[in-house]
Amino acid sequence: MAAELSLAVVGAGPVGLALALHAARALPDARVHVFDARPADLDVSRDPRTLALSLGSVQEFERLDVWATIAPASTAITAVHVSQQQPALLMSGLASVLRLPPPELLLTSAECGVDQLGAVASYGAIVAPLQAAWFEAVAKEPQRLSARFGTPVAALKPAAGGVEVDAGIAELHDLAVVAEGGVFSTQARKALAHDYRQTAWVGQVTLAGPADPATAGTAYERFTPQGPAALLPLPPRDGLARAALVWCVDAADDPVHDLDDAQRLAVLNQVFHPRVGRLAAITPLKRFALGLNAERTLVEGRTVRIGNAAQTLHPVAGQGLNLGLRDAHALIAALRSAQAAGGGIDAALKQVEWQRAPDRWALIAATDFLARSFTWQLPGLASARGLGLAALQALSPAKRLLARQMMFGWRY
Repeated sequence: MAAELSLAVVGAGPVGLALALHAARALPDARVHVFDARPADLDVSRDPRTLALSLGSVQEFERLDVWATIAPASTAITAVHVSQQQPALLMSGLASVLRLPPPELLLTSAECGVDQLGAVASYGAIVAPLQAAWFEAVAKEPQRLSARFGTPVAALKPAAGGVEVDAGIAELHDLAVVAEGGVFSTQARKALAHDYRQTAWVGQVTLAGPADPATAGTAYERFTPQGPAALLPLPPRDGLARAALVWCVDAADDPVHDLDDAQRLAVLNQVFHPRVGRLAAITPLKRFALGLNAERTLVEGRTVRIGNAAQTLHPVAGQGLNLGLRDAHALIAALRSAQAAGGGIDAALKQVEWQRAPDRWALIAATDFLARSFTWQLPGLASARGLGLAALQALSPAKRLLARQMMFGWRY
C-alpha cells in the first residue's frame, strides 16, 4: 500500500466522522479529507434525533477520546425488556404446559457482567463532539487532514488507481468511503429494497411520578399486532422519567395519524407493558416511512459504502448506527494491517468484504424477518413469537449470546 494513502470520506455524520478520526490515528501517513454539504458553522448539537448505542459503540467512542464529552448528555442502558402485547390463549396454554415464564424477555447488564449494555444519546450530542475532535485534528495537521464542509459531492467516478471525487473540482483519491445515509423515503433504491408499508412515529414521552433509579436505564420494546413500539431511556427532567418513543404502525391503516396527544397517550398506556408505568405527557410526533434498502456488497472498486449508505434497516432492533460504526472500524483496521504487511488497498477491501459479511447479513436478515412478520396474517404467528421470547428468557446461554450480539455484533 502506498505510504501516503489519500482517503475521501463523504458524509460527516457519526459514522463518517468516527471513521475519519480512526483513520487519522491508525494511518499516520494517510491524507484524510471529509466532505459534507452542511456548513462548518451549523450548530449540529441541537439535533434532537435519538440514537441507541451498543456497548461496542460506546467503547469505540472511548477509543476516539470523545465519549467523555458525549457521556454527560447520554443515558446508560442497563436493562432491555422485550414483551408481546396480548399474547394469544394458545401461547398462554403452551407456556403453562411447558412451565415457561410469561412471553417476555429481560436482559440486564448485571447478568452480562458489564456496567451497561449501551447508551442513548441525541444525534447532536454525538456528532458535535466528533466534529469538534475532527476540526481539532485538522488544525494540528492541516497538511494531511481537511474538513471540506459546505462542499457537497456531486459524483464519484472510477478512475485509474482510485476514485475521482467531484465536489466542484474533480480530485483523485485512492479510496472513497460514502457515509451519507438519509432516510428510506428519500433514498435512491439499492440492490435490495423493500417497502414495509409501515410508519414510524417518533417523539418523547414523560412518565408520571418521580423517576425510579431502579428502572431508569431500562429500554422497552413491545411487539403489537401493528408493529413494534419502543421506549429508550432519556435523562430525567424536573424529577420525572422520560423516554424516546418509536411507534411503528401499518401505513395503510394508521391508527395514530388522526389522534390528538391525549388520545395517543391513552393508546400508548394500553400498548406498553405495565412495568413501564403510566405515560403522562407526549411531545408532537414526527413520522417516517420504513423499509429495507441495502447494497449487496460494501465494496465497489475503490468505493466503500458504510452505515446507512450501505444498508438502511427497520428500527426494530435499533442497531443501524452500531452496524455502521463496526463497518468503519473494520475498514480502517484492514487498511492498517495491509499497510503494516506491505499489502495493497484492494487486498484490504476484499478482507473487509468477507469479514463484515456475517455481521451485516445476520442483522439485515433478522430485522427484515421481524419487520415482515408483523404484516403476515398467519394463524399462531404471534403465539410463536411470544413462545420464542419465553424460551429465550428460560435459556440463560441463549440470552447471553443474544446480549453479546446486541453489544458487539460479530466483530470479535
